[in-house]
Amino acid sequence: MLEFVLERGNYWAIIGLMMIGLYTLFAATNLIKKLVGLSIFQTSIILFYISLSRIDGGTAPILYGKDAKGHSGGHDEAAGAHGAASEAAHAASDAAHGAADAAHGAASHGLEHVYSNPLPHVLMLTAIVVGVATLAVGLAIVVRIREAYGTIESDEIRETDLEVARAEYAVDQADEANPA
Repeated sequence: MLEFVLERGNYWAIIGLMMIGLYTLFAATNLIKKLVGLSIFQTSIILFYISLSRIDGGTAPILYGKDAKGHSGGHDEAAGAHGAASEAAHAASDAAHGAADAAHGAASHGLEHVYSNPLPHVLMLTAIVVGVATLAVGLAIVVRIREAYGTIESDEIRETDLEVARAEYAVDQADEANPA
């Protein structure tokens, strides 16, 4: 049991960061501290996805050396080689090879390298950009709230809103009682 827990230490650290971020987001009354908690939570989610996509012995999905041969898509061939005659020659050549040779080649090629999936990393780069944009918009809103209310404490902002609502209600009641 201890070995199971210790092998997954990165997940425990990520869960700890996630809980710290959530606690800060919900417990803080200062709007800046709430944004810091949101950023910590977003960072923990990004770390979680990156650690999930890790493959033991996996390498970056970059073709190099002998793997790169034949993966150019024909872009390195002469311009005149493309055409019906070239396609017919390729089809005849492919048909000449036996199914056993093709299966053996595919199986041996698949065992040469283990590649990591790049999609989670790309998605997390997008999440980082969205997180930075969210933080920037949140900070801009906090600045506007500070200008309007004179504070960035959420409980003081609620009290001010409640006082304004009570005053507006009293004015509306007075207008209804004394029609002009």
